[in-house]
Amino acid sequence: MCRKQSPIPDIRFVIFDMDKVLYDYEHPVRLALLEELTGRPAADIDRDVWGGPHENAAEAGEPETAEAYLAQFARLLKHPIDFDTFADVRRRMMRPRQDVLATVRRLKPRADLALLTNNGMLLKAALPVCAPEVIEIFGEKAHVSAEFKARKPDRDVYLKICGRYGYSPDAALFVDDRLENTDGAAAAGLHVHHYQNHDGLLRCLKEHGFNV
Repeated sequence: MCRKQSPIPDIRFVIFDMDKVLYDYEHPVRLALLEELTGRPAADIDRDVWGGPHENAAEAGEPETAEAYLAQFARLLKHPIDFDTFADVRRRMMRPRQDVLATVRRLKPRADLALLTNNGMLLKAALPVCAPEVIEIFGEKAHVSAEFKARKPDRDVYLKICGRYGYSPDAALFVDDRLENTDGAAAAGLHVHHYQNHDGLLRCLKEHGFNV
């Protein structure tokens, strides 16, 4: 679903979410890999690592560094884990959606592009390993929410990424698979597309003048 803030918007900045938009995202695969690594039940790992407040806090910038996040992750996992193992697990739970990525590549000459994913600083460091296509397409504009000290759907994160690149919210289009995140972006004044499939994205881009 594509929502526009004005009848004829002049979109110059397009911001994409990563997981479940540009990549398939298989959390059960991650849990199975961590179960194999640690010998702990997947349900216990899920509860300890993702069931509490730690991940949301990390997505909002606490811990502030990749090293501190990795130490926290190991503590919650109750097992040692190094950067290479973390990045490999993240890589193996993702599969690039080649059709969507191809569309984003075609869009790149037509608009300024950025990535905004709700994640902590360790994922930022791991992007070249687990999501090399993101680095290829977005380069330095591949961002995790922790960099902005706010997480989607907090309106501040959308305003901060627009402000960093000098765009007013009404010049930006935000694409995400979670409705609460597109609602947050709309509340901040951005145009939004609630991603459900590639065809819907193509229709939305066409509505905004991008025939890709």
